[in-house]
Amino acid sequence: MAAKARKAKPFNILVVAQGGRLQYEALLFAASLRHSDPGFKGRLIVAEPQPGPRWESDPRIQSHGVREALEWLGAEVLPFESKHFGQSYPYGNKIEALRVLPKGEPFVFFDSDTLVTGALSKLAFDFKRPSASMRREGTWPEVPLYGPGYGGIWKSLYDKLGLEYESSLDLSQPDEYWQRYLYFNAGWFFGPCGPSFGARFEEYALAIRDDTPDALACQELDPWLDQVALPLVIHSFGGGRPGPELDGLDGDITCHWRVLALLFARESDRVVEVLQEAAAPNKVKKVLKEYEPFKRMIYQNKGTRAREMFDRDNLPRKEQQMRNQLKKKNLWLR
Repeated sequence: MAAKARKAKPFNILVVAQGGRLQYEALLFAASLRHSDPGFKGRLIVAEPQPGPRWESDPRIQSHGVREALEWLGAEVLPFESKHFGQSYPYGNKIEALRVLPKGEPFVFFDSDTLVTGALSKLAFDFKRPSASMRREGTWPEVPLYGPGYGGIWKSLYDKLGLEYESSLDLSQPDEYWQRYLYFNAGWFFGPCGPSFGARFEEYALAIRDDTPDALACQELDPWLDQVALPLVIHSFGGGRPGPELDGLDGDITCHWRVLALLFARESDRVVEVLQEAAAPNKVKKVLKEYEPFKRMIYQNKGTRAREMFDRDNLPRKEQQMRNQLKKKNLWLR
């Protein structure tokens, strides 16, 4: 008799929100999750940095409407303290926020500028083998003219942290080509336990920032620190590159849109449809309209104008070309 198929275990989702743009992005994320995956049974946790010496001003969510709408959508807003990053490196929020997650429960982190367009709960995550987004470019490191090369730079980090290096390599890629080396976009990642993953992420990021190996002497770590540390953390937990079962992430199930003008300009009709439907309920609409770029792009048809400028089957090869064209038409709103 065939064994019964195992049901997917519920998991928690984490996003970060704070005053300004991110609070409205987090609300749109929550609205899209409830719209596209009404059967999601995990917790949606919105982590909120608290005032302290590492922030020049209060970083908390400032809109009462955002708080109320998040609650209406079933999200939980939980506070966290910025002990190491804060104002000087806000990308560190995603590292320090992981400590608010329940210990021992699987999690998926998403950047707030993500739209859920399908059933996340049906994806076959293997939480014992962490992974992250492969929607990345060769942004880091910048190899100096006289070396060291990619291999020397990455190996110095593995050696510093006492990690085995060779199994992290994609041997189907040529030596000294950036894709040979484990590197992710930190727009989404997952693991078996938020606090333990976050503790190691914090440990590695601080070790790289505060005691940088000599091989990184010419390298910029701002804003790349999180994406430098992330593959090392994932590798240390026995994880690696995502398999085809997760192709829906950065595909049919999520869209990391980054700037709303780019979403309208280049994403599929399905993504635009989900955006408009998720943003339509009155309790969501009246709050998203507080943020001028969302008001103009979603509700005042500026997004439609941006979309009409481009042929999705023949987009410019470089994103910068799209940015320039959108800026000329005053449609680059953020």
